[in-house]
Amino acid sequence: MADDVVRSMSGRTLDELDVAGLRKKRLTAEDFRIGAETLNRQASAAEAAGYRQLAENLCRAAELTSVSNQQLLEIYNALRPRRSTFDDLINLAHRLQNDLKMPQVAAFVREAAEVYRERGILKMP
Repeated sequence: MADDVVRSMSGRTLDELDVAGLRKKRLTAEDFRIGAETLNRQASAAEAAGYRQLAENLCRAAELTSVSNQQLLEIYNALRPRRSTFDDLINLAHRLQNDLKMPQVAAFVREAAEVYRERGILKMP
């Protein structure tokens, strides 16, 4: 198989993902999840085309494919205005960086903590 074949997280190719497979219960929602490799390829293409911010977003998305839906929801909720203190967000960034090996997402959370502090939208301790 060629290296440029796009695959879902379950390893299926795009040609294998169809409605008929869903109806016959050969496919599940898991078969339609995008993987880190595909997102990183898209990030490279975006960067090459001059879309730096899009590339950064895709790289963060690639890191996030390694967490559960529950963890993702926890990160999302922590980033909602007035849901976290500055220290909560810095601790989250530390955990993302060191425990979950997600440096780009961690940097985003640290940046959010600073911006939230500047805008006064942190939870009061």
